[in-house]
Amino acid sequence: MSDTEVDQRRSDGSLRHLLTLEALSRAEIERLLNKAQTFVRPLGVAPPIGDGLRGVTVANLFTEPSTRTRVSFELAAKRLGADVVNLEMQLSSRTKGESMLDTVYTLQSLHVDVMVIRDAEPGVPGLVAANVAPHVSVLSAGEAHVSHPTQGLLDALTVRQYKRRFEGLSIAIVGDIRHSRVARSSFHAFRTLGAPDIRIIAPPALMPADDEFAGCARHTSLTDGVRGVDVVMMLRIQRERMGQADLPDADRYFAQYGLTAEQLAHAKPDAIVMHPQPMNRGIEIASDVADGPQSVIRDQVRNGVAVRMAVLADVIGSRGGSIEGDD
Repeated sequence: MSDTEVDQRRSDGSLRHLLTLEALSRAEIERLLNKAQTFVRPLGVAPPIGDGLRGVTVANLFTEPSTRTRVSFELAAKRLGADVVNLEMQLSSRTKGESMLDTVYTLQSLHVDVMVIRDAEPGVPGLVAANVAPHVSVLSAGEAHVSHPTQGLLDALTVRQYKRRFEGLSIAIVGDIRHSRVARSSFHAFRTLGAPDIRIIAPPALMPADDEFAGCARHTSLTDGVRGVDVVMMLRIQRERMGQADLPDADRYFAQYGLTAEQLAHAKPDAIVMHPQPMNRGIEIASDVADGPQSVIRDQVRNGVAVRMAVLADVIGSRGGSIEGDD
């Protein structure tokens, strides 16, 4: 069963799971972004905390390495008062032959309410969501090359903070699009929110299939692709998802597709630079650009906790507690 075949909503229309942004309406995405914005705090200011998820248990099930996503989901849950269990699935009973669903049923019996899943195999979050008890919610923390919905939301929140709108924006997504779950989810968020000009830029070997990214202009020239854009979103080379035959030479890739100050000058003067991280500096992006005045990469990281707080609060709902940051 694919994620698009799993109903993400309850019978009353509220959001129960978050597996993909593809099926969400503009109103639903904007509601999550509005909620997330209430949780954003400047660096140096105490983060919002509350007890709205007191009594809720969140399990992070990651079969792939992760720093930002796992830590931000953990912080988000704890700041809302939830109990958190982190499972490194490489070290769990799954390596002894236990199936993912057996692991899920075990956690369900231990009163886990939310399962946050990252898996390299397509379809795993949807499979789990289709088989859990009615009170359990499943959130995708990254599914193979298919989707990464909370990353798409935090990217959208970052663009909205700086540009205030999506109508009229030109957004360039650059790099290994073929293997990028981030590109797919961010594209769905940007398009649903009304961005009219989304461009994908990649060498031919890293372009997605023709039936993906409908309506996007495709460029194999970075200079042409970023000309006049408001947002430049760089992507990491997904070495773990590609065959060695697809790997471009690092120096040649940087010369043709790395974002340097000279290439960024072709975008609008107030263009922002984004990257989901981890970055390969000197391959996808020059350090002076990544750390420069147009970079909003660190804001993306900050927004990750706020977005995941909003998603957790939305799928669970308040159980009688309060959450600082609510309007």
